[in-house]
Amino acid sequence: QVQLVESGGGLVQAGGSLRLSCAASGRTFRHSALGWFRQAPGIERELVAAISWSGGSTYYADSVKGRFTISRDNTKNTVYLQMNSLKSEDTAVYYCAASTLATLTLTYSDFHSWGQGTQVTVSS
Repeated sequence: QVQLVESGGGLVQAGGSLRLSCAASGRTFRHSALGWFRQAPGIERELVAAISWSGGSTYYADSVKGRFTISRDNTKNTVYLQMNSLKSEDTAVYYCAASTLATLTLTYSDFHSWGQGTQVTVSS
């Protein structure tokens, strides 16, 4: 099992940037694909970005492609989400999650460990 703790959320103006971090504990971190999800009020949780165990494969939702970048540092047991050109519709609670698989996955049920979430609010 992997324990995850997100940080870096906050209030930012539209067009601004934030960098989310997710620190993990547990020996399986570096063998797990990871994902960043978000959930806005009244909307289902959605996958925003994902990365394979090595960082060699990544995925981005169309809504964030070209603006967000997911990366990981397995030496620090940390995954990041760099968010640029933020829009009001990016406002949500952001969660990081660890998969049971090492390879890239987009399947919600493959993610077994979740952080507590960090709020991102973008003001227009």
